[in-house]
Amino acid sequence: MEKWRRSERITVMTKYLLEKPNTLLSLNEFTGMFSSAKSSISEDISIIRDVFQQFGYGKIETMAGAGGGIIYLPQVRKEDKYKFLQEIARRLEDPSRILAGGYLYMTDIIFEARTAKKIGEIFAQHFADMKPQYVVTVETKGIPLALMTAKALNIPLVIIRDGGRVTEGSAVSLNYVTGSSHQIRTMSLSRRALPVDSKVIIIDDFMKAGGTAKGMIDLLWEFKSRVLGIGVLIDTKMPEQKLVSGYYSLLKLNNVDEIAKKIEVEPIITDR
Repeated sequence: MEKWRRSERITVMTKYLLEKPNTLLSLNEFTGMFSSAKSSISEDISIIRDVFQQFGYGKIETMAGAGGGIIYLPQVRKEDKYKFLQEIARRLEDPSRILAGGYLYMTDIIFEARTAKKIGEIFAQHFADMKPQYVVTVETKGIPLALMTAKALNIPLVIIRDGGRVTEGSAVSLNYVTGSSHQIRTMSLSRRALPVDSKVIIIDDFMKAGGTAKGMIDLLWEFKSRVLGIGVLIDTKMPEQKLVSGYYSLLKLNNVDEIAKKIEVEPIITDR
């Protein structure tokens, strides 16, 4: 029987925890994997817990009892979060990103795997205590952020379509009015995608007046789903009065001057 050194066990367990966030893992799983005593595995976990806490990688919580084990909860320290969001804000303030109508080109940032992963962990940290069962977004640019949030929370992702898809079977469709341009759009969700009476959070990349978010809430109401919260990467300062309230935003777009080619973006940091 192979004898595993402590350094080897810690390396493997660390990778295991990082790949399975918000998942209850039994200590017996590790004792069997390494043919080690539970006391040795507990000491290994204590070392990992201390290092994670020291470097701000998240928390490892222990659940007592016969069905207990450990859970890794991804977290981002407040100072690290601010530094990260400041970096994104500086990139978004590049004048070449200005689009017609006061919008910003953000696709390259949103689809960066490293950036999307960190944003997902920030959203997951904020919404984890609400115990959502699903993450919901609308195609297409919100998908990377919502997917990484779902991964960090270890729950499924549900995508609302911009129009119907014959490959997804029967669906519920809803006409909604965009809050900024007042255009009538259609969104749809397959009846098989989301069980009724689900608890969900909405994740999206951008909010101006909140019309799309309100449309998603109305559509989810048709599934009798409870929307626990809304998270957006960036929202605009104007209009102040959105069509939805109580949302969680990471960045605020204060001003876009198309003539002067000037953009003002600032991080929004809360204590949570």
